[in-house]
Amino acid sequence: MTKILIIEDEETLIRNLTDKLSADGYSVITSMDGEEGLELIRSEKPDLILLDIMLPGLDGLSICRIVRNDASTMHIPIIMLTARGTEVDKIVGLESGADDYIVKPFGLGEFLARVRAVLRRPLPGRGVPQDELISNDLRLSLTSRRVYKADTALKLSNKEFDLLAELMRNQDVVLSRDLILAKVWGYDYYVDKRTVDVHVRWLREKIEDDPSKPKRIITVRGVGYRFEG
Repeated sequence: MTKILIIEDEETLIRNLTDKLSADGYSVITSMDGEEGLELIRSEKPDLILLDIMLPGLDGLSICRIVRNDASTMHIPIIMLTARGTEVDKIVGLESGADDYIVKPFGLGEFLARVRAVLRRPLPGRGVPQDELISNDLRLSLTSRRVYKADTALKLSNKEFDLLAELMRNQDVVLSRDLILAKVWGYDYYVDKRTVDVHVRWLREKIEDDPSKPKRIITVRGVGYRFEG
């Protein structure tokens, strides 16, 4: 059974998340203290960590950095749960090693979708080559930086490749333009959000059967994009 560790100091939120995850078939461990949470990470080796930033004892950003610098835990995916919602806070969280970032308050349905998406990402020892991302007839190789649609090699720019990789890693999850900018263009690269829209349009021209009616990269109005394969 997939084991999820929640490190969070809000009792009501812990209870709600535990109930939702347990009902979906996950085994849940909880901690309300940063130092205790870190010990549980080391002893329990969970499959996923749900981590608040503001914690008594050791804060969430410090825990994230410690986990990423430890060879025995660096592979464990981390989702940040926090009331902080500015772009700078998101970037700091992702730069510390988080795989995703959810701002409170959030819907439990969205939360569960994000958990499933992160857990779907291939990890060492799960039998799926970590080098490749595959969705229907689309295949992306991270090491060779090549993309194939069926048996046809596609010519993508570096940013188009990075954008597609990020979308495919988060299949069925809505990614905001801010998050895409932080993950694809880099933390110190400040560009207009419309840059994302332009690159999505170029990418659609290369991977969609009909770019005017996209079925792979879906626009979520007012938010960002969702990759549906």
